Amino acid sequence: MESSTLKAYSAAEISLHATKKDCWLSIHGKVYDVTAFMEEHPGGEEAILTAAAAGGDASQAFDEVGHSSTATSMMRSYLIGAVEGHASGASKPFFGPMLSQSEQGKPAETSSAGAFLLPLLVLGLACAAWYYYNFCAKVSS
Repeated sequence: MESSTLKAYSAAEISLHATKKDCWLSIHGKVYDVTAFMEEHPGGEEAILTAAAAGGDASQAFDEVGHSSTATSMMRSYLIGAVEGHASGASKPFFGPMLSQSEQGKPAETSSAGAFLLPLLVLGLACAAWYYYNFCAKVSS
């Protein structure tokens, strides 16, 4: 669909479609019916339903994840309209994935390993300090 021929939907109308069986999202002023894609979404259906429950505007969440060029091209098949009253320059345009060419083939979950390991490292250091303080420091005193 070309943007001049897209049907305009109000934000209120988009927010009515926030269930697993009927889910619409707006991303940068365009409206997508993602109902058929929910089970296939690599981030799970909860990621989509959360964005839909928050009023349907998933622009920021979409940009933060850094979707691949394949994901961006898949979006075109779910396009059903445009957000009513949305100025084309009102939000940041999406220019493609936020990953370099070498990173595009890597899974997006790599950052979650660091988010898990850092607290584990801090816990390990705290346990080592506690052990040293309670057992080693008393022996040397």
